[in-house]
Amino acid sequence: MTQTAAKSKQKPFYKGLFFQIMMAIVLGIAVGYLWPSFGNAVKPIGDGFIKLIKMLIAPLIFGVVVVGIAKVGNIKTVGRIGGKTILYFEIVTTFALLIGLLVANVMNPGTGMNVDPSSLNTSEVDAKTNGSELPSEGDFFLNMIPDSAVGAFSSNSMLQVLLISCLFGIALVHIGGKTAETLLNVLEKVNDVLFKIMGYIMKLTALATFSAMAFAVSQYGLGTLAAFGKLFIAMTIACLAFVLVLAVILRIYLKLSLWKVILYIREEIMLAFATGSTEAVMPQLMDKFEQAGCNKAVVGLVVPTGYSFNLDGASIYLSLALVFLAQATGVDLSLTDQLLMLGVLLLTSKGMAGIPGSAFVALSATAAATGSIPVAAVALMLAPDRFMGNYRTTVNIIGYAVAAFIIARWENLLDLQKANDVLDGKIAYQPKNAAISLPESIPAANEKAF
Repeated sequence: MTQTAAKSKQKPFYKGLFFQIMMAIVLGIAVGYLWPSFGNAVKPIGDGFIKLIKMLIAPLIFGVVVVGIAKVGNIKTVGRIGGKTILYFEIVTTFALLIGLLVANVMNPGTGMNVDPSSLNTSEVDAKTNGSELPSEGDFFLNMIPDSAVGAFSSNSMLQVLLISCLFGIALVHIGGKTAETLLNVLEKVNDVLFKIMGYIMKLTALATFSAMAFAVSQYGLGTLAAFGKLFIAMTIACLAFVLVLAVILRIYLKLSLWKVILYIREEIMLAFATGSTEAVMPQLMDKFEQAGCNKAVVGLVVPTGYSFNLDGASIYLSLALVFLAQATGVDLSLTDQLLMLGVLLLTSKGMAGIPGSAFVALSATAAATGSIPVAAVALMLAPDRFMGNYRTTVNIIGYAVAAFIIARWENLLDLQKANDVLDGKIAYQPKNAAISLPESIPAANEKAF
C-alpha cells in the first residue's frame, strides 16, 4: 500500500481513538475535580473494562506464544530469544534504577519537608498490600510453576501461562506432522476469534478512560499534584532521561526513530496512562509489534516476560521514591547506602509482578533492607502513588516496544523494511479484530449446514 493510499483511509482526527482518549482524559479530570462524588460513582466502569481485558490475556498469550514457537520451528532459537530477552531486561532496568537515583540526588525533591515518620498512619499501606511480602529467590521461581495447568489460566498468572505456552509450543515442534499442523491451524483460528472479542471490548476505551481519570482526581484531588509538585517534576525528568537513553539505543542499533514508535503506539500509551494498567493494552501491543515486522515468537516471548522483568517505569519510581523518602524524613544517605539500596532494588524490582500493592511492598522491603530509611515513611507515598502509576505504565509501555524491536533484530527476526514502512505510515495498521471474515466454505444462513 502506498503512503497516499494509507493516508486516504485515515479517519477524520475527531473519530480517531487517540483523540477520543485525550478528550476522555480532559473530561475525566474536569468531572473528578468539579463533581468528585460522580467521579467516585463511575469507578466500576473503568474496573469492568480492565477485567474484560484481563479475562482474555491468558488464552491470548497461550495462542500467540505457541503459534510463534511452532512457526520458528527451532527450539535452540527459542531458547536464545529467551536468554537474550532476560539479559536485555537486566541491563535496561539497571539503567532505569541508576537514572532514578541520579535525578533524585540532583533535584532533592524531598529536602525541606521534615516529615516525622511516627506521625504517619501506616494502616492504609497494610490495606493496600493485603499483608503481602516479596517472595524469596527460590519462591519466585517456584511460583512460576502452577499447581495445575488450569490454575495458571484461572489465576491469570503471566509467568505461569508463559511457561505452559513455551512447553506446549516446544512439544508441538517435536511432535510435528499432521497433528502439529492441525493444532496449529486451530490455535490460529482461536486467536482470530479472541482478537475479534478484544475489538468489541476496545469500543469501551474512551468511556473507561473517562471513568479512570474521573475517579483518580475525585479520590486524590488536584491538590496532590501541587503538594508533591517537585516529586512529580523529578519523576518527569527521570522518565524523559530514560526514554532518551532508549531512543539512542534504538537509533544506533536499528536506525529507527523512537518518536515514530511512540506515535505508532500512542493510543496504547494514553490508555495505559489513563487507566494505570499496562495489562489493558497488552493484546493491542502484541498485534502492533507483529504487524510492524517483529516475529510472532519474539513478540510472544518478549512482551509477556517484560510484564514481569522489564518494569522500567517501576524501577525509576522505586529508586527515586526511596531517596525522596530519605530526604523527606531527614535521613542522610551516603554513597555506600545508595549502592546497597541499588543492589536490593535489583532484586525487589523483579519480584513485584502479580503482588497486590506491589510498589508499596517493594518500597517497604527495600527500606527495611537498608536499615536507614524508616519503613513507616512509605505511607507518605500513598497520596502521589496513583498519579505516579501513570508515569510507571507509560514508561513500561515504551520499554516493551523498544525491547520487542531490539530482540527481534538481535535474532535476525525483524523485517526492518516493513518496520520502517509501518512507522513512516506507508503501511497502515490493520487491527486483527477488523480483518476477520467467514470463509466461503461455511454455508450461508439459508443453506442446510448438515
